[in-house]
Amino acid sequence: MFPIAVLLAVFALIALRQVGRFRFGIWQVMCAGAGAVLISGDITPVRAARAVDPDVMLFLFGMFAAGQTLELSGWMAHKEYELFKRAGTEEGLLFALVFFMGAASAFLMNDTVAIIGTPVALLLAKKHGISPKALLLALAFSITTGSAMSPIGNPQNLLVAVNGGIASPFLTFFKYLAVPTVINLGAVFLLVRAFYPGEFTDARLAHSQEPVKDKALAGLARITVFVLGLMIAAKIALAWLAPGLEFRLTWIALAAAAPGLLFSSRRFEILRRTDWTTLAFFAAMFVLTRAVWNTGFIQGFIAPSGAGIAGPGPVMAVSIVLSQLISNVPLVALYLPVIRQAGGGTPAMMALAAASTIAGNLFILGAASNVIIIQAAEKKAGQTITFLEFARVGIPLTFINAIIYWLFLKYV
Repeated sequence: MFPIAVLLAVFALIALRQVGRFRFGIWQVMCAGAGAVLISGDITPVRAARAVDPDVMLFLFGMFAAGQTLELSGWMAHKEYELFKRAGTEEGLLFALVFFMGAASAFLMNDTVAIIGTPVALLLAKKHGISPKALLLALAFSITTGSAMSPIGNPQNLLVAVNGGIASPFLTFFKYLAVPTVINLGAVFLLVRAFYPGEFTDARLAHSQEPVKDKALAGLARITVFVLGLMIAAKIALAWLAPGLEFRLTWIALAAAAPGLLFSSRRFEILRRTDWTTLAFFAAMFVLTRAVWNTGFIQGFIAPSGAGIAGPGPVMAVSIVLSQLISNVPLVALYLPVIRQAGGGTPAMMALAAASTIAGNLFILGAASNVIIIQAAEKKAGQTITFLEFARVGIPLTFINAIIYWLFLKYV
């Protein structure tokens, strides 16, 4: 049971982030946890290497590199004006950010929007004198929530769509989850505004457009966005027309990274500025969660116990809690056969997708996109969000999210 103790220690250190004079980054804490279970022998180096998901690592690398092309060129900051210029007040800007990023995450995937959206949120905060923490929290909660309504919004939804026996995944997800997701995005807007009342007023905003920093790289940035959009459109079309045909998300990310890495004279700068510490966090997380998984402790929580375990209520409760311990993708992989064996239908599958997604709103470690945002903000602007700052908004938000989804799945 040593890995369980290590996992709890990792949670505690991420919550504290500082012991005496020593301050820890999230990636350092997770790497220390992975090192501890390796040293203890609870997982061998070979099994640890196999635990690291190459698709996830390549996807994140590709999107980080593509994001650097957009950022270094100044093209993304330049386009930010066109997206948010109609927001006349700080409150209107928050509303636009929440709903635009939430909708984007349903089709671009939440981790992608986290990578691209963090510098946008930081720029908006700087230009309009708004707390960066408030906008970063709004970004984190909106992309997590918005990704729930699409089978390609996040990896766990894709897993449910492919392995859950879902007919017409896009139509099914929209039918069951689109309306409650829009309502929950409204809850994100209201709660962030309520917890940061001094930041979002009806004072008029003065918008300005950032200049392009590197015209040559900006041309490649435009190609990057075009390739990204084209690949995502192909993914959606194939998911609709040929669901059995493999089209990995990794291919989308690597294709988006290719223009900057292959054709820019600043390719080595793009590589150097890629967020390697976040990649280290994810590799370490895979190792630690696999060691925890190997103890059998988690499996005991969701052993089949009759049809009750497949009802929307139990599915949501178990998913939200256990996603904090083993991450949402492994949780969904484990819970899917349990639901099928217990005779759970489409509402139970949708409950699993929704709950494993909004689990990311509870605590920082509940969603990979949260870690991406916080790590990027610390690296780019020296801004951070503590465990308690996240949880004080995330706990009531997750409770509201869960009630809304449960009501829709049970009664609508």
